[in-house]
Amino acid sequence: MLKVAIFVDVNNVYYTVREAYRKNFDYNKFWAKVTANREVVQAFCYAIDKGDQKQREFQNILRAIGFKVKLKPLIQRADGSAKGDWDVGIALDAMEHAEQADIIVLVSGDGDFDLLVNKIRVKYGKKVEVYGVAQFTAASLIHASSEFIAIDNQLLLE
Repeated sequence: MLKVAIFVDVNNVYYTVREAYRKNFDYNKFWAKVTANREVVQAFCYAIDKGDQKQREFQNILRAIGFKVKLKPLIQRADGSAKGDWDVGIALDAMEHAEQADIIVLVSGDGDFDLLVNKIRVKYGKKVEVYGVAQFTAASLIHASSEFIAIDNQLLLE
């Protein structure tokens, strides 16, 4: 059985799916698809913690599915803007777990991950599947991946 490690950029998938389809990503359908006939060695969801109850309930759903949820606080800047991303954390975790898995799954359309995906493919010889909303996924990330799987209606909540 092939071993898989899964890394989900929650904010990226939330905003791109909402923009493209006006729906939400179905984490249960995704889990069923990506883990079929595979052993999960690690599965992480990376999110920004705003501290509200609805978000905590969502995080508990992710945990019940089988994900480890990693949270980072939203940083409010003095100028009123906000920042919160997990790019470095995702990259570090993916590199750390690359040797344990046969397949790395990244859910994000962020082109910043093209170097990471290429490195895991070349240095570790791993298959890297990237899931993203096609029109919002960087071409460089698609090209760096072993396989790009477009998030479409099959992976959305009804």
